[in-house]
Amino acid sequence: MSLRPLAITCGDPAGVGPELLASWLQSNPALANTVVAIGAASWLKTLKCPGLAVGPQDYVAQLGQPDHTGQTIALAAMELAAQGVQDGRFRAVVTGPINKKGLSEIGFAFPGQTEFFAARWSGEPVMAFAGGKMTVGLVTWHVPLQKVSQEVTPTAIRRTVLALIHLCQKRGIAQPRIAVCGLNPHAGEAGLLGQEDDAVIRPVLETLRGEGHTLLGPLSGDTVFYRHLKGDFDAVVAMYHDQGLAPLKTVDFENAANLTLGLPFVRTSPDHGTAYEIAGKGLCHRGSFDAAVQLALQLSS
Repeated sequence: MSLRPLAITCGDPAGVGPELLASWLQSNPALANTVVAIGAASWLKTLKCPGLAVGPQDYVAQLGQPDHTGQTIALAAMELAAQGVQDGRFRAVVTGPINKKGLSEIGFAFPGQTEFFAARWSGEPVMAFAGGKMTVGLVTWHVPLQKVSQEVTPTAIRRTVLALIHLCQKRGIAQPRIAVCGLNPHAGEAGLLGQEDDAVIRPVLETLRGEGHTLLGPLSGDTVFYRHLKGDFDAVVAMYHDQGLAPLKTVDFENAANLTLGLPFVRTSPDHGTAYEIAGKGLCHRGSFDAAVQLALQLSS
């Protein structure tokens, strides 16, 4: 029996999302029938793959110039993809980059697509990144820095660690080695630089080790990613957005994909934004998009 297709949303029609899929199809013509593109009708006519149109039939995006209609199309594509997976029409979703501010102006009530799909699919999301040299999961993500310590709770830490273990296992690592960053410099320096590492993070890790998982930490965030690159760990749990994404994007910007763990269905995305300044100029690098498609196919098989 053939597998259901992968839904790929356009993202903001004025950004690079649409051309990334077009380029991928050009390089992978034999896989055209494994995907369904969702977006503006005018864009779908240029693609050699199945498609579902949303928004006004006569809409044509002005590349690099986002507009109100484009935001409604981006949101409609996400809604159709999310519902299609629930209905069994699609196996998973790859989402194109969106304009969060533009979407908020039309009533989009979520910080990003991670939270949107969690709401639609009734799950507890974990933001993670994989596909390149690093695999990273975040305990908190779209949270102001001054509120991070409040959000680093035992429940959130445990959820992230277990989601990352599950991801590694689905990718073929039976007993993954997971490194967990501390929250404070030097993982708190035995309480000298903060209490959270010993009082909040360490007890969760001790419990998880007792359940048979291979965990190291809390470790100082300034060295853990270097050790990950050397091969000491299979994945890293970071406590907040930039702690994990600054090192990852330094070495993996063009080759890692964003994926939402902890949900009943698979959703991935390129690990970059709309890139309006280069939209339509043939300058966007496709590595992160390719990783997003590959991960979605792998994890939903």
